[in-house]
This record gives sequence, structure tokens and C-alpha cells, in this order.
Amino acid sequence: MDRLIYTAMTGASGVLARQAAVAHNLANVATQGYRAEEHRLRAVQVQTHNASPAALPTRAFAVAASTHSDFSAGALVHTGGSFDVAVRGKGWIALALPDGSEAYTRAGGLEISENGVLQTKNGIPVQGDGGPIAIPPDSRVAIERDGTISVTPLTGAQNIVNAVGRIKLVDPPEAELVRGPDGLFRLAAGEAAPQDENVRIASGYLENSNVNPVEQMVAMISLARQFDMQMRMITTAEQNDRAATQVLARA
Repeated sequence: MDRLIYTAMTGASGVLARQAAVAHNLANVATQGYRAEEHRLRAVQVQTHNASPAALPTRAFAVAASTHSDFSAGALVHTGGSFDVAVRGKGWIALALPDGSEAYTRAGGLEISENGVLQTKNGIPVQGDGGPIAIPPDSRVAIERDGTISVTPLTGAQNIVNAVGRIKLVDPPEAELVRGPDGLFRLAAGEAAPQDENVRIASGYLENSNVNPVEQMVAMISLARQFDMQMRMITTAEQNDRAATQVLARA
């Protein structure tokens, strides 16, 4: 009886958390470089801090085991934008956060700030090989496959090409990456990942979200049915308890 009540109760709570994750995925179907997330549950026996008894063997909880991110690549879409880049295969674009740390993203829709700094649409500077990358005004910009940024003046000597910096591209182990509340990924230990010479980007392209809306809709329907089933189990446990109480009262 206890196992049924506790498992169904905590299972229903876990399903609500999973539904929230699926809803978040569906809301980010059109978000550049978004990585789908999934909440995983597992059953654990209830433990007590008292010396005796050490555990309650008839009771079990369904608890969140982990939050998994799907790191598979999304489809690349050609935009032709000078500041649009997409990582080919594995890898990340490094960003310079205000606190001096680094974060990583696959959203390559970049732009130039009022101060001429290359940044994301959210205003976070892109990390270069020597810090944030400054783009001279009145210049034609070209971004190479290895992240090198070259500029050509639109006035004066227009045949002079200068390299002004290089986008830091990294490829840390996926198991060490954690998603922050801002949607950016960071290393769990907090350090900066090293530059990876094997990571390549495509200029004039953007990467779509890797969320499959059909799969997420099916998951949402499945989770709704799971929740209904768990609520019926709780109702069944209540009915069984009422019936058992009546039998004991007659004894």
C-alpha cells in the first residue's frame, strides 16, 4: 500500500517536471542552436536518518535522476549574412561573460555592438584569441572556416585585408557541460575550455534547434497519459485503504 501511494505520488510530480521540459523544448523549436533537454526519473527507497529503523522497505520515491541534454546537431540554414556562422559537427562558440568566465553556444547569429565589438544577439561578446573581438568601422567582414575574422576597408586602400581576431572554437567533453539558466553551456568545474583546432564553422549559415516537434508532441501526450494513470493509482490506493479499514472495523 505504502509503495503504491509514495511511488504514484512522486511519479506524478516527476511527470509534471518532464512535461515542463517538453513544453520548454516546444517553445524553442525556432531558437538558433537550441539543444533539447529531457528529465529522467528513477525509483529509490525511502531512507531515514534515525539509527533504527535504518529504512522503510515498503516505501519508494520516484525522483529526478538527471537532466539530459541532446547534443545532436541541428539542420543548417543558409542566410548569406556576413555575421551568421554555424558550427559544423561538434564544437561550440566561446563567449566572454561579464564576470570573466566563459560560456558556450551554438547560436551563431552575431552582430556588431555600438562600440564595434562582435557579440551575440543578446549582447554577450564573442571570445577571441586575445579577448573580445573589435571590428573596425566601414569594413567588409569575412569569417573563415577556422574562425579567423578578416576585414577589408570600404574606403581608401580597398585591397588591404587585415585579420582582426579569431573566434574561439572549443569542443569540451559533452558530459562535462552543464546548461545554465540563461540557456548557455558551461564546464561543470567552471574553468575555460581550450581552443580546438579541429572545430570548423560555416559562414553565412545558422543552425536550427535540434528539437523534433513531432517527437515532443508525442512525448507530451504520453506524459499526460502517465499522469492520469498515476492519479488513478492514488485513487485506487485510497479505495483499498478505505476497504481495509472497514474490514478491520468489523473484526
